[in-house]
Amino acid sequence: MPNPETPQKPDQQQPQKPQLPATYSFLWLSAVIFLIFSWLQDGQQPRYSELPYSQFKEAVAEDQVSEVTLRSDHIQGQFTDRGVADQGVADQTGDSRSRFFHTIRPPMEDPDLLALLEAHRVTISAEPAEGPWWQQLIRGFLPWILLLALMFWFWSAAQRRMMGGGNNPFEFSRSHARRAQRDTSTTTLDDVAGIESAKRDITEIIEFLKTPEKFRALGAVMPKGILLIGPPGTGKTLLARAIAGEAGVPFFSISASEFIEMFVGVGAARVRDMFTMARKEAPSLIFIDELDAVGRSRGTGLGGGHDEREQTLNQILTELDGFEEHENVVVLAATNRPDVLDTALLRPGRFDRKITLDRPHKDARTAILKVHVRKVPLAGDVDLEEIAARTTGFSGADLKNLVNEAALTAVRLNLTEVDSHCFDIARDRIVLGEERDTELSEEEKRVVAYHECGHALMAHYMPKADPLTKVTIIPHGMAMGVTEQTPKEDRYNYTQSYLTDRIKVMLGGRSSEKLVFGEVSTGAQNDLKEATALLRRMVGQWGMSEKVGPMGLSVGEEHVFLGRELGQPREYSERLAELIDSEVQSKLIELERTTIGFLSEHRRELDALAQAVLDKETLSAEEVQQVLDECEKEIA
Repeated sequence: MPNPETPQKPDQQQPQKPQLPATYSFLWLSAVIFLIFSWLQDGQQPRYSELPYSQFKEAVAEDQVSEVTLRSDHIQGQFTDRGVADQGVADQTGDSRSRFFHTIRPPMEDPDLLALLEAHRVTISAEPAEGPWWQQLIRGFLPWILLLALMFWFWSAAQRRMMGGGNNPFEFSRSHARRAQRDTSTTTLDDVAGIESAKRDITEIIEFLKTPEKFRALGAVMPKGILLIGPPGTGKTLLARAIAGEAGVPFFSISASEFIEMFVGVGAARVRDMFTMARKEAPSLIFIDELDAVGRSRGTGLGGGHDEREQTLNQILTELDGFEEHENVVVLAATNRPDVLDTALLRPGRFDRKITLDRPHKDARTAILKVHVRKVPLAGDVDLEEIAARTTGFSGADLKNLVNEAALTAVRLNLTEVDSHCFDIARDRIVLGEERDTELSEEEKRVVAYHECGHALMAHYMPKADPLTKVTIIPHGMAMGVTEQTPKEDRYNYTQSYLTDRIKVMLGGRSSEKLVFGEVSTGAQNDLKEATALLRRMVGQWGMSEKVGPMGLSVGEEHVFLGRELGQPREYSERLAELIDSEVQSKLIELERTTIGFLSEHRRELDALAQAVLDKETLSAEEVQQVLDECEKEIA
């Protein structure tokens, strides 16, 4: 029972029973009307009794028939009083007899019938075989009416799905933008960490929406559009939700893919409707997520562009141009593919400001982890700074997933707190993949052990390579074994020596197999693919080859649009392409030869490390160091 002292909000109403959709109500009403109409028609018709034709002629001859109606081969008639007593069929109660009868003439014509009827003064009526006009009308148009009604019902159901469950099929051109207010959004800027520069820009926009006169006093005009650019999981959508919780103005959010439907013109209509709603409630903010869904460059790819998508893009460009200075409407958009956006979107006057959100550095990862562990009970051995150091390259979404996986691991182990071991298991699951219960033969284990130890030995000894973290022959994900390396610090620039050592580490597995077994296996497929791609970029894009020279070419780049490379001239000749291929091939052969030579010099360490991995299946960096130290002592 509710507390009478607690005031209820006016919008808190009792839950209503779900109402029947209008289309279903229409169908039910039509069925009821049809049944009532049929019942009334049946009630107006007299009750006819069936009479054999021969018995009908006898009744006529005995003056028991008063009148008949001829319709094709059907004869309906009415008995006289004497005929009712002699011929009429009693009803179910036996209290009354039917005065009306019905019979069917035989296929052969009876020329004596009309003479017989006239001789006994029977009143004769005739009706056309087709029936009354209203019956012909119903028989002719009722099937079409039912077919059109069924088509309308299916069309209405499809439009309701497009509108998200609405009942009005004529509102599918309305915008699907979701409106949020400050009191309905729980995310604030305090929940966003690791992107302080972006938060400063967003804070400025929020301040403009709250107090625009402060900016106008100095002649400042706020950008019409702000574009959030960054890889997936870096916090673009989270930042938009935080704005909804901080701005205190109407906030309209929509995904760009929701503009496009199967009907032409719907996307442009929804864009117009969304901007109209935002202008009515200005100052306001519009957030368009995944802008590249409709903002891709026009006229690209084989066969041109998509007309409906381009119409939607044109409408967005028009609406951005239509903003007046007094209209306090700011458009915020997010994308992780700025390279595919149309140049008309990115010019000044539309999306004036671009905010880049990159993957967080170490201090930023620590701050993000502190946000995500607020509601997670941590054990005393958990060091967030150490976890941040071991999660180089993780995005904000990856870190959130890491904390959640660690909590799930703690539940699985029946722990009351999440300790560092749970974080280690969660990180291995994310980075290495889930452990698989694959039983390898002894020979396969030996091949995998030498393969992974070849990677590990090169990672340990190469001066510029990332430090070794772990080596295991337990299958994870799609890999039979894993050698893990963790950078000491975030890298934003790569030197030629670092890239060369990195390729040597990639070739270490294949080189170890060739050295020990005299042949190679398919396990080096991904290593060769990554090494070839990296070396091709070194030679063609980064100018790290003496033969090719300092040339920056689009070698090894993936084309965003199908067919774009067909419509553009090639920036290098066939001769230069052959030279690049030759240089990549020769360098790969040279680096593999160098790697095999290095492993031959350290064959004792390779054998000892492989045996240790076969015994324990997993070795940490410290255990690898212990094995190598023991080998050095034996040599000394």
